[in-house]
Amino acid sequence: MTVPKATELISHLVKKHPHVLVGAGTVLDVETARACLDAGAMFITSPGLDVATVEFVVKQGVAVLPGALTPTEIMLAAKAGADFVKIFPSAQVGGPAYIRALKGPFPHVCFIAAGGVDQQNAAEYIQAGVAALGVGAQLIPPRAIEAKEHGWIVELARRFSHIVSRTRSEMSPTH
Repeated sequence: MTVPKATELISHLVKKHPHVLVGAGTVLDVETARACLDAGAMFITSPGLDVATVEFVVKQGVAVLPGALTPTEIMLAAKAGADFVKIFPSAQVGGPAYIRALKGPFPHVCFIAAGGVDQQNAAEYIQAGVAALGVGAQLIPPRAIEAKEHGWIVELARRFSHIVSRTRSEMSPTH
């Protein structure tokens, strides 16, 4: 929601690219979540936890990925029905080591690491037990957007995807 006219953009993307999973990020309250869902967002995420927003989105049958940082926030997010809990900002509070520490008491919670995830630490996050990675400027550099360098973004996505696939393959019991 930090992008100007975000709900209009969501609506446009949903209509123009029906095969793409379009979501809304930095959703801070129920009213904004409602506007994003009305625009066609297929998931909602936020940098922090607003229990009312999580409960609202869950009632709509849409995936919700609230941000959390503390064990208390994780417990509240899980209790509210969050599909995933986004640990944000992950790198700044201990990175993969922090995720490992959280997985002990929360083995049933699907974590997403976000904030400071890059190609150098992506594998460590997967090994620490995250279900997914939230990657921002390391995946879509502002310069690539300004220069309309579609190939650059595709290559970065390919690299991240390869890191995740390779790491999961190496972790599998049959490997």
